[in-house]
Amino acid sequence: MKNYARQIDHFDEINAETAIGKKYGKDYRSDKGTTQSQIDRYHPLHINFMVADIIEETEFVKTFRLVAQDGYLPPFQAGQYINVYGEVNGVRSSRPYSMSSSPLQRAYYDISVARITDGFFSDFMLDQVKKGDTLKSSGPSGNFYHNPLFHKKASVFIAGGSGITPFMSMIREICDNARKRDITLLYGNRTPKNILFHEELINLASRHANFTYIPVISEPGEDYDGEKGFIDDACITRNVKSIEACTFYICGPQAMYEFCVPELENMGIPRKRLRKEMFSTSGTITKEQGWPGELTGEETVSVSVKGFKTISAKTGETLLTSLERAGIIVPANCRCGECSICRVKLISGKVFQPSDVRLRFSDTQFGWVHSCKCYPLEDLEILI
Repeated sequence: MKNYARQIDHFDEINAETAIGKKYGKDYRSDKGTTQSQIDRYHPLHINFMVADIIEETEFVKTFRLVAQDGYLPPFQAGQYINVYGEVNGVRSSRPYSMSSSPLQRAYYDISVARITDGFFSDFMLDQVKKGDTLKSSGPSGNFYHNPLFHKKASVFIAGGSGITPFMSMIREICDNARKRDITLLYGNRTPKNILFHEELINLASRHANFTYIPVISEPGEDYDGEKGFIDDACITRNVKSIEACTFYICGPQAMYEFCVPELENMGIPRKRLRKEMFSTSGTITKEQGWPGELTGEETVSVSVKGFKTISAKTGETLLTSLERAGIIVPANCRCGECSICRVKLISGKVFQPSDVRLRFSDTQFGWVHSCKCYPLEDLEILI
């Protein structure tokens, strides 16, 4: 029988190299079955933590220092987050928190939690979690980080309140590693006492010429002589040397996006140089553009989960939260309409989704919605 393999160009040379590889190379057959464990080290579905320390930053904010119970933490990009799980009054829920610690050290993750009005999960974290407790989270996720292939070396960070946390991770990494990036931080707060990491930021700015720190206070006292008001085009122009050479990053409450994004667009900043991280919502969903005016957000509707059960939900509460209150666990990560992990299929009924939800085209075509940013307007039938 004719050996067609020998008709391949350079067959003898390839055969000789194969023999050498078998003699001196590694036999990867011995690694059979270990692939998933290697993947899990870098991209784990879950991480089990112990709370090693709790640092009181202000009256309303605490930093939780989390160490891995198995001693290993996967690497992350400065600006990413983890989704922390917990049970609050019998309701299994979760919230995403950006790491504020530098990714250069791997002993722990720091997350900073701020108390919010009518907070559900934040109250649990601030009032119930203590040193020595265990917590569970997702692996690091998110796209709010610097990509040197697409983003400028010079960056302008626009932060509001606890939206400073992903920027702290970026700033600490840049300063600790002496990276050649120019950073200007415009940090908006209502009063000076609300500023997080203020002394550390002052210290870093004094020691690193490539980092400029400008706190912006909207309700300053008479003795305050720093930048006042809001982070508008005039404030940005005063404090940023070359606007055309910068990529802009924004993280803060919804009100900050609604104000700052139009200001930047009016300055001629193209969308490709504007990076946004949806940190939290402000006010009520009923004030969002496009919300049906006849609904108050207090109406009760029914949601039928196909093949499971029917629950009650409020029009002013996200579908994800209503499902969690009813004991139905839906996988979730970002809770801001970006990652699509919590998506459910809308079989019948109408829902409201804010304009900032990043719904994939295929989801739109086939009726899938992000339950974390989806509000039922009438009785629904869904598929999980």
